Amino acid sequence: MGVVDEIKYKKLYIPGPVEVDKEILNEMSHFMIGHRTPEASLLLEDTVEKLRKLLFTDGRVFLSTSSSTGIWEATARNCVEKKALSAVMGAFSDKWSKTVQLCEKENERIEVEWGKAVKADQIRAKLEEGNFDALTVVHNETSTGVMSNLEKIAKVMKDFPDVMFLVDAVSSMSAVKIEVDKLGIDCCFAGVQKAFGLPPGLTVFTVSDKAMEKAKTLKNKGYYFNFEVFEKYWSEKKQTPTTPSLSHIFALNKQLDRFFEEGIEKRFARHAEMADYVRNWAVERGFELFAEEGYRSQTVTTIVNNKGLNIAEINKKLAEKQMMISNGYGPMKEKNFRIAHMADFSIDDVKQVTTALDELLSKEGN
Repeated sequence: MGVVDEIKYKKLYIPGPVEVDKEILNEMSHFMIGHRTPEASLLLEDTVEKLRKLLFTDGRVFLSTSSSTGIWEATARNCVEKKALSAVMGAFSDKWSKTVQLCEKENERIEVEWGKAVKADQIRAKLEEGNFDALTVVHNETSTGVMSNLEKIAKVMKDFPDVMFLVDAVSSMSAVKIEVDKLGIDCCFAGVQKAFGLPPGLTVFTVSDKAMEKAKTLKNKGYYFNFEVFEKYWSEKKQTPTTPSLSHIFALNKQLDRFFEEGIEKRFARHAEMADYVRNWAVERGFELFAEEGYRSQTVTTIVNNKGLNIAEINKKLAEKQMMISNGYGPMKEKNFRIAHMADFSIDDVKQVTTALDELLSKEGN
């Protein structure tokens, strides 16, 4: 019996990787094609057109066989010349800010305590000081369950046309409406292992005309995440610069068809319904919500562990029911717990885990 045989199935109520539907897993085993063939170009063109529709954009959409962390680096190398301003409100916005610095680009931060959101007026006040050419914003912070107000931030960015508007939508893209062109986002990206409902390994990202022109003026962009290289291969061949994970792209294409069969607006509404349900469940059980009101995620709810529960032990008991939730992230471990509700989950899936939690809570006298 090998190590893999010892890994037991758990239904994943965690903010990534998420539960993957069997139809999508089956599509991952699609027969292979050459990545430099006309068939590959057709697959990529079809997938990109569907992504444009999903993201409400007429612009560039690229696919990177990498985690979204790679696009953190790409934005630093392709879009930052003078200095980036980073909205930091949790672990991942902090890591993106540090990635900018590791790419030897100057970076300044607006930082708020975990559970709070960086507001549009804070961004405006900082940008008015000048000397910034990029803003990094995490739309949906899975470490805290805080979701930024992109619409309000976008209104601010309209007044700073020389500043690149860079958005990490890793855990919100496809679950929440993001109108890339209307909002004026210069680079918006997400890994497929969250709201898209695929296994990890592929990232979707958009690049505006402004971002592409900026990239052309910058040096030391490397090769793998160089916007100009992506543009060259797409314009000449409708292909990716390097060998892509075709298995992911077959599955993504299938999943996008399923999105449109459900209806995009219905999909957004389903995620809002699941989020409302989990929040109400938590409050009714005497818990508090960690994210500030008005800035709560539609894909993961972070709940304050004000009852002093042993979250690690609860997860062990949930594992017996083939389920798993998330403990608090980093310094919030055991202080919070997180329930994700995204991708192909329905309200019935969410009720399944809350019912299991109710049973465990009642046994502990909560």
